[in-house]
Amino acid sequence: MKIYVPVDSSAKSVGSESVAGTIRAALPDAQIVRNGSRGMLWLEPLVEVETELGRVAYGPIFPEDAESLAQAIASNGTHHKFLGVTADLPWIREQNRLTFARVGISDPLNPTDYVELGGLAGLRNAVAQPHTIVDQVMTSGLRGRGGAGFPAAIKWRTVAQCEADVKYLCINADEGDSGTFADRMLMEGDPFTLIEGMAITAIATGASVGFIYIRSEYPDAIRVMNAALTIAREQGWIGNSILGSEFTFDAYVRVGAGSYVCGEETAMLESLEGKRGMVRPKPPIPALEGLFGKPTVINNVMTIAAVPYILTHGGEAYADFGTEKSTGTSVYQLAGNIAQGGIVELGFGVTLRHLVDHFGSGTRSGEPLRAVQVGGPLGAYLSKGQLDVPMDYESLAGIDAMLGHGGIVVFDDSVDMAQQARFAMEFCAEESCGKCTPCRIGSTRGVEVIDLIIRGEDRAGNRDLLVDLCEVMTDGSLCAMGGLTPMPVLSALTKFPEDFGLLPEGHTT
Repeated sequence: MKIYVPVDSSAKSVGSESVAGTIRAALPDAQIVRNGSRGMLWLEPLVEVETELGRVAYGPIFPEDAESLAQAIASNGTHHKFLGVTADLPWIREQNRLTFARVGISDPLNPTDYVELGGLAGLRNAVAQPHTIVDQVMTSGLRGRGGAGFPAAIKWRTVAQCEADVKYLCINADEGDSGTFADRMLMEGDPFTLIEGMAITAIATGASVGFIYIRSEYPDAIRVMNAALTIAREQGWIGNSILGSEFTFDAYVRVGAGSYVCGEETAMLESLEGKRGMVRPKPPIPALEGLFGKPTVINNVMTIAAVPYILTHGGEAYADFGTEKSTGTSVYQLAGNIAQGGIVELGFGVTLRHLVDHFGSGTRSGEPLRAVQVGGPLGAYLSKGQLDVPMDYESLAGIDAMLGHGGIVVFDDSVDMAQQARFAMEFCAEESCGKCTPCRIGSTRGVEVIDLIIRGEDRAGNRDLLVDLCEVMTDGSLCAMGGLTPMPVLSALTKFPEDFGLLPEGHTT
């Protein structure tokens, strides 16, 4: 008998370790597999059992439910938390899981399981035809999933064409945006996919050394990735001769320094070099002069994790998902005041309403939805009248919003949007690296001006001052920290003026 109990940190936070221990003690002959999370976080800990029908799910199984579940499994009886065949659950069945295809399926550190579930096919193709890798990625239309949306193939081609004694590959796993957890879940649930993607990228670009920059708040991801890299070396998937080929590439984990701004690529490079995480001016771009002044590929976890699918099935197969310009899938993360939070992987173009109402089942509180922030703490607040926007780069940009890393944070009608705008400025002031004046000083002044508006001091005049200040921050900041902070502030100010004690723009009475 095979029983799956997640070891993902989200499941551990609600008792999966205790659940696994109880089931193991009650059913000593059963094989307990510690898998990643399926992404249905409101059902964690989700326990699955292999049966003649397939894998069936029970959840949420809290520690107090574990003994009764073990008894039901042993006696082939029923249990009140039985959910049915896992693959038939609508949340799973209706997704397009390409990047997350193996997450939650097997032991994340079992290399045999990884290969049996289709792993390494992309890397084998890359080794056999290295000259086709960049073309396949170009055909796929893969764009950076960290927020900027820059075409991955263009960045790779730039690095590949550079002449240098060493080139680097840096994976940005400093997942600091509010409401985001996809990087963590993939690293904890299917680390070999990231490693395979890194090896393919290295072959394509000539990189010989890679670093995975993981935020210090992710101890489980750090542990799993370190273990997975050791296993991958033993298997010959990375190291001196990848799969017995002429290609050499090795990778290492580096733990972040606890700074949000280190999620910006050049600040991450500074941190990797042992310096204070501060933004570098560009040019030069990292693809030409990056880590230690060498050509460097910098991509987000979700970008590189999409690469094995592309090299296995071809760029055209990947481009069949999504929209004309936003191709492939995005891993959306539902969080905040939402009834069913978790991971949803679908092709670009699904509406925000479908994600929030269908997959998320509305607010957790049951109160009416008022706002949704898309794209992390620097993303715009969308009103309930904007929920039909397609979730792709172009559609969101058309309404002065951004996709970012795919985080979706839901608020019900109890939210104070003036306080949310203040939080955005305060967050920027706290996390600014201090390199440029518009970000360092502008955010501090922004908090002060919002406080004046909230207190009712010359609200109209201070609103105009706040708008001017946001324009300076947008145009003058060195990086997105200060450049994008005005996005949530102005969206809150424009769409929810009543929370600031203001009339909508253009109204005088």
